[in-house]
Amino acid sequence: MKLKITFYTIICYIFLQVPAACAQNTGFEYAPKDYVCHHTREPLTIDGKLNEEDWKQAPWTEDFVDIEGDAKPKPLHRTRAKMLWDDQYFYIAAEIIEPDIWATYDQRDMVIFHENDFEVFIDPDGDTHQYYEFEINALGTYWDLMLIKPYLNGGPAIDSWDIRGLKSAIQIQGTLNNPNDKDKLWIVELAFPWAVLEEAASKGKTPQDGDHWRVNFSRVNWRIVNDGGQYRKEIDPATNKPYPEYNWVWSPQGVINMHLPEMWGFVQFSKQHAGTSEVKFKPNPEEDIKWLLRNLYYAEKQYYEQHGTYTDELTKLNLPEHIRQEIDQKPEIETTESLFEIKYPAIEKGMEWHIKADGEIWKTPKQLSK
Repeated sequence: MKLKITFYTIICYIFLQVPAACAQNTGFEYAPKDYVCHHTREPLTIDGKLNEEDWKQAPWTEDFVDIEGDAKPKPLHRTRAKMLWDDQYFYIAAEIIEPDIWATYDQRDMVIFHENDFEVFIDPDGDTHQYYEFEINALGTYWDLMLIKPYLNGGPAIDSWDIRGLKSAIQIQGTLNNPNDKDKLWIVELAFPWAVLEEAASKGKTPQDGDHWRVNFSRVNWRIVNDGGQYRKEIDPATNKPYPEYNWVWSPQGVINMHLPEMWGFVQFSKQHAGTSEVKFKPNPEEDIKWLLRNLYYAEKQYYEQHGTYTDELTKLNLPEHIRQEIDQKPEIETTESLFEIKYPAIEKGMEWHIKADGEIWKTPKQLSK
């Protein structure tokens, strides 16, 4: 089963308070980006220069696009990233083309995206819960936090959570905070310790050769102007407020919301060194089952908004016909007035997938329940 499902149901879920939004099918197709992350030959020096042979051989991601996908204009400036790993760290680098490099926030855990930034999102086990967010600006100031669950599911952000042992570096080709000239770009180089990331990983383990993690990157860019020799956000005269920020991402989300981990890209870890042999990304067919369950989950949320309760009857769920045609086995749906859990057979023999009302998804043997 290979699902090609448009974004109709998730749009309805996110805009539950705006029923008119459900009347339109955006045409956005679920097609997360993928990337093969190669193993390094030796540990990297985190200095923002990216001059090691491993970095030179590591492929860049595709250029970032608007967070809503092809329905929106292409970004004004190019952004791309690359990844590597070894036994100690998950390495991430980004090249950010920017003619006006601006950053003033200089205290850790400030809300960095209120200025221009680069952001990393990591969900090690792909269950959409217990995931990491990291934001950094051109000053090297960063905000690191952990999400117990997405905000739409009532999840709190643990702002006091810190990435112990993180290494980071910024290289600027231009002059920071000088609107009287034009800059070229800034580079971010990061090393996330596995000792921290494995806290939310499957069975608390670092990746193995061939494993997939869910990852996405975002660049927030504001419209800024020269105001007496200093940058400030450009004001929209119609609202007397700053223009909305641009959100440019690696794997598009379909809506302006990074906290939909089910939409993030897939990173496949390989023990092969970059440039030594071609390693192709191998899709996991279980992800088709997970996405089918996710659409059933969206439909249950729509039903609850309309009726004040959940339903255990599949026929009552508002599913587009092309989604119903992909359901080749009957889901098992258990409900109360305020909760639900849906089960569906996994491709792996003797296993089944579960999704519950707070969006968490996981797999167990068929006879067991979480």
